Amino acid sequence: MSETLVISIDAMGGDNAPQSVIEGVSRVVKKDSDTFFFLFGDEEKIKSLADEYHIPDTRYKIHHTTDVISGDAKPSVAIRSGRESSMWKAIMSVRNGYSKAVVSAGNTGALMAMSKICLGTLSGIDRPAIAAILPTSKNPLVALDLGANAECNSQNLVEFAIMGHVLHRVLYKTEHPTVGLLNIGSEETKGRDEIKEAATTLKSLDGKVNFIGFVEGNDICAGKADVIVSDGFSGNVALKTIEGTAKFISNVLKQTIRQSIISKIGFMLAMPALLKMKKKMDPRNYNGAMFLGLKGISVKSHGGADAYAFACAIESAIRMAKNDLCNKIKDELRHTIDVDIPDEVIE
Repeated sequence: MSETLVISIDAMGGDNAPQSVIEGVSRVVKKDSDTFFFLFGDEEKIKSLADEYHIPDTRYKIHHTTDVISGDAKPSVAIRSGRESSMWKAIMSVRNGYSKAVVSAGNTGALMAMSKICLGTLSGIDRPAIAAILPTSKNPLVALDLGANAECNSQNLVEFAIMGHVLHRVLYKTEHPTVGLLNIGSEETKGRDEIKEAATTLKSLDGKVNFIGFVEGNDICAGKADVIVSDGFSGNVALKTIEGTAKFISNVLKQTIRQSIISKIGFMLAMPALLKMKKKMDPRNYNGAMFLGLKGISVKSHGGADAYAFACAIESAIRMAKNDLCNKIKDELRHTIDVDIPDEVIE
């Protein structure tokens, strides 16, 4: 029998909390028999929903608190006044070794700031990064940073590249994931100095990091690289552009289908292919941004996530925990760029 894995859940974070959160937990419970959940939030509400979704009492424990971090709270305010909140307590359970990961759909800035303070940064990492999984015409890719650091130096970008390729190996079992730096062109002479300096360093790590050079915005969805690295400003713009384009295409398709009987008939004939495409492009399947570079696993679900999407975020956290992601990143830093890192194991 496998060892029980404990995951902490901020049950009160997100637009649809706690209902979508607890329903999401119930979906995971039905599929995964080895995971136990600490649920942080209003006990009465959580217990009622857990009973409604038939979650066995043996699979969870509620840690009661009525304090919640609001979606518009500034990180500094959340840190000062949120020590009794469901978010803070869920993160602290990871810090104290009671659970292996935390998942929240709450305030992104607050979750990032609290996670950094409570969990601490890995030795060898200057700045944590936000990483997410994006669908492509080939295989899913890891993109980072998506907003944690608006400005980065070359060393930050190199660290992001190493963390990203470890995450891709953990999630998708790829032996040598390809890594590209997001730039305004593929030519070596283009881009800001820090990007060119990072490229030079990554080239020198040949055999340790599978660096393929610069990639452009139109290479992202084409799946040219398994890992795409950028500063947080560029990465966030690229992500929002992709999300907006996907919504635009979906809306145009719906409007076109409604225009005539012939369009509706054509839609019915193409239904199997369209459903297959929808499944691959469904953003819910890729829900769950990871804060990489911390001494613990913290996963941010989309604030408006439904139960299915929240369950996907939990499953990502479970895979990272079971594969000992933090220690693998630490070991990779030591072996790849000869960072002097203490030998302590991250529990």
